[in-house]
Amino acid sequence: MTSLPIVAIVGRPNVGKSTLFNRIVGHRTAIVEDRARTTRDRIYGDADWNGRRFIAVDTGGLEIRPGDPIEERVQEQARLAIREADLIVFVVDSISGMTPADQEAADLLRTAKAPVLVAANKADNDKRELEAAEFYSLGWEETYPISAAHGRGVADLLDAIVWALPPESEKELARKRRQAEADELAREMATARRSRRHGDEEEPVEPVPGEGDELLAALEDEEQSVSIALVGRPNVGKSSLLNSLLGEDRAIVSEIPGTTRDAIDTHLQWGRGEIVLIDTAGVRRPGKVASGADAERYSTLRALKAVDRADVAVLVIDASEGLTAQDAHIAGFVAEEGRGLVIALNKWDLLAEKTDRTFDEYVTDMRREVPFLDFAPVVSISAKTGQRVSRVLELAVDVWGERRKRIPTPELNRLVRAASLRQAPPAGKLGPPKIFYATQVSVAPPTFVFFARHADQVHFSYKRFLENQLREEFGFDGTPVRLLFRERASGRAEGPTRGGDGSRTPRTSGHRAASPSGPGPRAARQGTSGSKRLTTGKRKPQR
Repeated sequence: MTSLPIVAIVGRPNVGKSTLFNRIVGHRTAIVEDRARTTRDRIYGDADWNGRRFIAVDTGGLEIRPGDPIEERVQEQARLAIREADLIVFVVDSISGMTPADQEAADLLRTAKAPVLVAANKADNDKRELEAAEFYSLGWEETYPISAAHGRGVADLLDAIVWALPPESEKELARKRRQAEADELAREMATARRSRRHGDEEEPVEPVPGEGDELLAALEDEEQSVSIALVGRPNVGKSSLLNSLLGEDRAIVSEIPGTTRDAIDTHLQWGRGEIVLIDTAGVRRPGKVASGADAERYSTLRALKAVDRADVAVLVIDASEGLTAQDAHIAGFVAEEGRGLVIALNKWDLLAEKTDRTFDEYVTDMRREVPFLDFAPVVSISAKTGQRVSRVLELAVDVWGERRKRIPTPELNRLVRAASLRQAPPAGKLGPPKIFYATQVSVAPPTFVFFARHADQVHFSYKRFLENQLREEFGFDGTPVRLLFRERASGRAEGPTRGGDGSRTPRTSGHRAASPSGPGPRAARQGTSGSKRLTTGKRKPQR
């Protein structure tokens, strides 16, 4: 799934693997807690050191006899990471020193095909660096005392990692060349000068508008991918859906709720592009999160952050239990964040006595309970049997496209005029609002600004009416649509208004108002006829 080399970080539990992983990738991706067996699934992250890119993989602690069903699956995940790695970083604890568990993990790593570097973690001072020398007895020449928490010695370890990686592939080298060309072009455009040699003289040349757009667009397309987050309550089948989509056991699946803790990113080729699937931990009710363990609180936070960095969220619902209040809460959070939404009714195979109308009735009841989600497409699946799971990705990619749809302003205003004629805005305290025109200001999510008179008086029901008109005409399936109403600063006369003494005086715009030193341009053109007409109502013949 990637042409970049893979560096697996392994070791026994609670030696600081996740802390080192976060240090290498440059941000807190893996949950770190001073408790063994916090990490379970393989966690991947992009890393870059001295111009060399690679994939770092965090794993659960290596144990030969875990004695727990979930931990046995953790060991399978760790061994998968060892098999696919191009380089292995074996993390040990310099405070506790050599342990039998370290010896057992070392015996396992000696069978690996990839080279191994030993990182003696928690070497926070000179004394512990000297004590870390005992790990040379494991038999590997490359042993580095480090402190992942404070960054001590990590740079030397990264230098060794880059040196030990396989040579760069042709794809990596080609991308570097394109990036170098784009950087050079950006520098030229920034300075707005280039030189063209004519004999012994140099003539400055301004950059041509649009030059290099194809190169920059190619780099953008290469980096662009569709991010899809699988979200939902605990134990609804998110990890099972991920494994079914990938065709392999990428995430640990168990009947025990809360098995997944970290947000797991997996890259998948889709046509000519790439999809990033993000498996998340189950989002529990706020009360349970507050009273739960630290890992549960971190898991919930990571799940919500996964929604924030995703383009589309797939809300997985247990069809046998129906839509719950927590499901609606999660869906509402996705909509508020402006992300696309697909609803997947998992475990559809468990429903008894299904007919050809069961699905339609199920969806109708769900939309009646949560009408604010009527824009989201719904699909029934079975992650266990693989029934219609590919349809989830198809819908998510379609929604991704809908989020980036842009409507031309003339077409938009044609619809707004037709909608206003069909149903005028209800009157507010200051009178009926009037919409003059609208324009789309952004995509992802589609955002429209309506310029109106008495914009703050536009009722919620009329906003909903306009949204429905937009969806009926232009689609926007699966994506929230944001409507913003702004007061139009008019430059034309909008009719008379009452003065402070109750008399009716013409309302004029600022640029036509009479100046304190003399009459305005309109009065200057009319001479005295304007005042006579106001008092007598008679029009003086024009010359």
